[in-house]
Amino acid sequence: MCAKATMEEFEALLNESFDIDTPDEGSVVKGRVIAIEAGQAIIDVGYKMEGRVDLKEFANPGEEPNIKVGDEVEVYLDRVENARGEASISREKARREEAWDRLEKAYADEERVEGAIFGRVKGGFTVDLGGAVAFLPGSQVDVRPVRDAGPLMGLKQPFQILKMDRRRGNIVVSRRAILEESRAEQRAEVIANLTEGQTVNGVVKNITEYGAFVDLGGVDGLLHVTDMAWRRVNHPSEILNIGETVKVQVIKINKDSHRISLGMKQLQADPWDTVGDKFPIGSVHQGRVTNITDYGAFVELEAGVEGLVHVSEMSWTKKNVHPGKIVSTSQEVDVMVLEIDEAKRRVSLGLKQTQRNPWEVFAETHPSGTVIEGEVKNITEFGLFVGLEGDIDGMVHLSDISWDTRGEDAIQDFRKGDVVKAVVQDVDVEKERISLSIKALENEHMAEAVDGVKRGSVVTVEVTAIEDGGIEVEYNGVKSFIRRSDLARDRQDQRPERFGVGDKVDARVTNIDTKTRRLGLSIKAREIAEEKEAIDQYGSSDSGASLGDILGAALNRNA
Repeated sequence: MCAKATMEEFEALLNESFDIDTPDEGSVVKGRVIAIEAGQAIIDVGYKMEGRVDLKEFANPGEEPNIKVGDEVEVYLDRVENARGEASISREKARREEAWDRLEKAYADEERVEGAIFGRVKGGFTVDLGGAVAFLPGSQVDVRPVRDAGPLMGLKQPFQILKMDRRRGNIVVSRRAILEESRAEQRAEVIANLTEGQTVNGVVKNITEYGAFVDLGGVDGLLHVTDMAWRRVNHPSEILNIGETVKVQVIKINKDSHRISLGMKQLQADPWDTVGDKFPIGSVHQGRVTNITDYGAFVELEAGVEGLVHVSEMSWTKKNVHPGKIVSTSQEVDVMVLEIDEAKRRVSLGLKQTQRNPWEVFAETHPSGTVIEGEVKNITEFGLFVGLEGDIDGMVHLSDISWDTRGEDAIQDFRKGDVVKAVVQDVDVEKERISLSIKALENEHMAEAVDGVKRGSVVTVEVTAIEDGGIEVEYNGVKSFIRRSDLARDRQDQRPERFGVGDKVDARVTNIDTKTRRLGLSIKAREIAEEKEAIDQYGSSDSGASLGDILGAALNRNA
């Protein structure tokens, strides 16, 4: 009877145990710490299950574990039973689930959350938000780039959740948003007490290439590099140092963006007020080259007053040359004031105007007809460019190279670097052009060759070439051409082939043109002139005597 009762009690207890539902895996359950050993806490989660959790899972970043036997904790049940027959549990995952619930609510309500930076990763930092790990981008750490984040590590502070995705386990937070909100309130208060035109003291907080940020007591203002001084400032560090106290003027306040523009030069006298008196147009001054660009060079006349020497006003002779090849930065140069625009605060300067125009000088020292000597600088399809005094060039046109050869052929005899002589034909100062002639040199030779020869004179010439239309002859180095019709008085004798190269013949000078270097000759004219002279001296054509009779009589008499 007793044995039967015992069996019934056992069966009842067994059925009762079957009725108790085992918790679902992947859920958070409550447990009690029953022992701590070997760096682990043994936790009874009920249902006749125990599990182990590393003590470090009960510690906040940078802190010691805060747990003891008897404490009730929530843990995450991964598996009901592992290989050792224990429950696989995790305090960290339980905290994470709890944290995600809390953070999702804060994100939906746009509330701040508290966390601590505990690690550095690529592109930013990791933040513990009370069980959930979030990513803090480097750009969201502070309102300005942070070089050393050491003082921020492990420090509990507020963050703003920018984005979160529970399914992927991603949370992105910002510390900068909290600081900006706080600064915005502070800035609004400070800005409310500032007015444009007001002079205030500030501390230089940061220096950049374009200016400096000045702390006005809780709010920063930008002191742009162009507002630091009236003169050109290449870099703000030339004038300011970080931590320095400076006096500035509030130039502009943007109430919407809370941006403040500051100025230092506005507290000084504007040098442009007296530019017209100090630098009248046409006056020459010494200045310093401060900047060189592709279109010219800036020259400082005095502190705060700069003028531009345009590339076209830099040199009389160097065209299409970069200004950096004419002047250098910091060089002292003499410049002439060409134009002043006080409204636009511009001064136009000239460098070449401080020197004489080399074309004017050349025109004075080399009048038309002067023989010059120079080096061939360039050869083009229309002529030669010859280097002259004053670093200028003169041009010999194709038509002025030779009298006897076509220009296209004559130019083939020249090479760059050849030294040639030429005659100055014309100098156009306004257009900066000098016309030269090589063939004009031959005019001087012709003048010597025909010295004493007049129109009507009879000269002896040498035949140098036979052509269908006549013969080419030469007299004292001057070439000429006797046409077929001028070869004889009688038509049957007007044959070029009756002459030979090297023959000496007498011809009458019909024209002398030194400008074109042409000597007009005619054998026919000589014969006609001799006939007329013989008739006048020895007979008359009216008497019936023939030319042969008259010439025969003249020859006999002379004999």
